[in-house]
Amino acid sequence: MKKLHLILAACSMLFAFASCGGMDDPYYSDGPDETNLYGKWREGSVYEIYYDDGTGITWDEADDVSEDEGQWYDWTLEGKTLIQEHYTVFGSVVPKVYTVKQLTNSTLRYEDDYGQNHRFIKVH
Repeated sequence: MKKLHLILAACSMLFAFASCGGMDDPYYSDGPDETNLYGKWREGSVYEIYYDDGTGITWDEADDVSEDEGQWYDWTLEGKTLIQEHYTVFGSVVPKVYTVKQLTNSTLRYEDDYGQNHRFIKVH
């Protein structure tokens, strides 16, 4: 009988650990939920907007740039890799690649190519 209790306890612990990281985890096997990215984000004076059609815009109020003057980009989220392709006034495209560390409906954290961490909060 003691062995049965130990086996049941071990099975229940395995089930509990196997349940972790499922669909409620923002980083389940396929990466964060892209729909959480949609909307307007702010880090200090920097703003980013992600539209559900794969376009976005960014601006920095510290540089005296408003949303109307912001820089447009196309974005994709593949797993934990966020890619922004920025369009310059000269018609060239500048890709920026980020590793998403956290993406919820209120927090966006990513690391850029230079190892700098950024933390945005969703604003309305």
